[in-house]
Amino acid sequence: MQTLREAAVGSRVSVIKLHGEGAVKRRIMDMGITKGTEVYVRKVAPLGDPVEVMVRGYELSLRKEDARMIEVQ
Repeated sequence: MQTLREAAVGSRVSVIKLHGEGAVKRRIMDMGITKGTEVYVRKVAPLGDPVEVMVRGYELSLRKEDARMIEVQ
């Protein structure tokens, strides 16, 4: 299992599944990250937090904890 947190900078990945529950999972889905969505990993901050991605044509920054809940391929 690979998560968005582990995806290489400059790679395009597809969301397979969202882990987590309740409000956190709902917040991730509200940001446009749903099953089958393509995500481009733009950059990762020097200390690894946050991760900057492009989703559905807009830029988004995610915390490490949130990125770990997103399973990708």
